[in-house]
Amino acid sequence: MIPAIIQNLNRGINLLNAITDEEYSNNSTAPYYSSIGIHMRHILDVFNCIFEGLETKKIDLTARRRNELAETRVSVGLAYFDEVIVKLHEVDDNMMDCLIEVKDDLGLGMVSANYTLAAALIQAHSHAIHHFASIGYIISQMDIKLPDADFGYNPTTPRQNILDGKS
Repeated sequence: MIPAIIQNLNRGINLLNAITDEEYSNNSTAPYYSSIGIHMRHILDVFNCIFEGLETKKIDLTARRRNELAETRVSVGLAYFDEVIVKLHEVDDNMMDCLIEVKDDLGLGMVSANYTLAAALIQAHSHAIHHFASIGYIISQMDIKLPDADFGYNPTTPRQNILDGKS
């Protein structure tokens, strides 16, 4: 699991290594006017929430860092990616089945559910892919080349569906 997550996060690193701070922080793309940096920071914040809650086995997905420099400066975004990847390497396989409480606000207030660490990491990984797809739209509007053909694609999406515009 961890190698697949790191492989996907490396796609984000490859993109950041290919763009400028101006492109990273550009929030002019309709309809949501969010930037590549905002999406990247958000992705990494979710992983960070998991790591912050591991010791107590209580993860609060609303307790995100929201570091504005990680949204506007490629170098800070790259450092955040490195921090998350280091923490992923430190995850002990024996912890994957450990039960943890995950809290989030789904729109009507805070809710909590019991997850395994593996389930939380799977959710964070899928969440990253979803945001990479949004970033893919932004970079296409900015006429930036995708870093690789799999950026933002869920690995379960059949390739023919991608070619046909279906997911």
